[in-house]
Amino acid sequence: MRERKTGASRQRGGAASTAREACAPSPTLRVLDAVLLTVGLVLGAGIFKAPSLVAAQLGSESALMIAWLLGGVASLIGALCYAELASTWPHPGGDYHYLHRALGQGPAFLFAWARLTVIPTGSIALLAFVFGDYVSQLAPLGAYSSSVYAAAVVVGLTAMNVAGVQQGTRAQNLLTALEVLGVGAIIVVGLLLAPAPTQPPPIASAAPMGTWGMALIFVLLTYGGWNEVACLSAEVRGPRRNLAWALLVSIGVVTTLYLLVNWAYLRGLGLAGMASSEAVAADLAQRALGSGGAQALCVLVAVSALTSANATVLTGARTHYAFGCDSVLFQGLGRWHGRANTPTRALLVQGALSLALVGLGTVTRQGFQTMVEYTAPVFWLFFLLTGVSLLVLRLREPRAHRPFRVPLYPLTPLLFVGTCAYVLYSSLAYAGPGALAGMAVLGTGAVLLALERMRRGRSRQWSSRGPRPSHLQQPKEET
Repeated sequence: MRERKTGASRQRGGAASTAREACAPSPTLRVLDAVLLTVGLVLGAGIFKAPSLVAAQLGSESALMIAWLLGGVASLIGALCYAELASTWPHPGGDYHYLHRALGQGPAFLFAWARLTVIPTGSIALLAFVFGDYVSQLAPLGAYSSSVYAAAVVVGLTAMNVAGVQQGTRAQNLLTALEVLGVGAIIVVGLLLAPAPTQPPPIASAAPMGTWGMALIFVLLTYGGWNEVACLSAEVRGPRRNLAWALLVSIGVVTTLYLLVNWAYLRGLGLAGMASSEAVAADLAQRALGSGGAQALCVLVAVSALTSANATVLTGARTHYAFGCDSVLFQGLGRWHGRANTPTRALLVQGALSLALVGLGTVTRQGFQTMVEYTAPVFWLFFLLTGVSLLVLRLREPRAHRPFRVPLYPLTPLLFVGTCAYVLYSSLAYAGPGALAGMAVLGTGAVLLALERMRRGRSRQWSSRGPRPSHLQQPKEET
């Protein structure tokens, strides 16, 4: 099977530069596939954990519901910004491509490094552990049961996506349908079947800004993931506006489900019961349906974690592929498998790094909250920079054809940037040492960026002197 590396056209001394024929992504995904993929990415295992943490931060039921509504509004504002970027410059790199185009190689390189080491790989490992924890309640495999299941999830999902994009999206559509049905079951149980809590509701009090900051970190983490669909912008069929509609419909569906789920939790457990719960959905099912309902909930959470993990595997590798197309140090990632229509090498590297994190988690399990602290500052830093990229590209490329334009420009992107700045500040000011660890890992990317620039300088010197050494030449077509 043939693989090619896409990227900048090869420059030849004295001759006009010509673009090489590239084996690049082809539009094979329907709008429905994009919607289901986005819903599957967002509607993950977080909705079964984060509501209790949010309830513990806020002082009233109304504040809780407002926080989840604000999360949906913030996500909608961000989706409008991404819809313009993705429809104007469809590219498998997503955020990486927009950062590179607007802000240059440095921010794009650091973002790609964060993608390899912090954001999707950490999310895959975390979701794999969530799957392992809940499946181990039903079929334990010994002392390291969760780790065995987690490793199996990483290997299995990576192999399925290496086999081809159609296999990955078909599995994703099925898993997302099951996930939505399961969340719907939680809504029905909480609103119709669970008895009302006996404890009186707490007296409403205004939550200080610090607790609002932490609450919004957990809320927006649970909404996170919708931006990943930008990596599939070059693979969605039809007009470029289709991806914009897919994003907006997905955010609307997820916001509605999240508000209903939190209402169900409040109806069945009350705010105090939510705040004290370690597994809020399982406690709700136990209260309404008994032990059988709690076991069924274990299956639901496992399916949700598997759904989000598969979607993260599918989209995460697209950024690694785009990074490899531009990088000298990581050029091996920039291979696209034509028949499978998938970035095979990027998927394999992503899977290996996720497995390494599973191994690390086996030794030092820090839990859900620490992983949030680890990923949140890095995630929101680059979210902010992507919003800035939209503003920069509007000024730099005003005549570019934009099938979708952000309404109320520049107010909408400025609101998005301001929201990202607030959550970034909150994640650094109120989070624990995990936040510093995530930023430290990002800082190592600065060393690699210096090496990348050194290698690029040598590459240009060889190009001006004559034939380049084999390790600096663009890879030829492989058979």
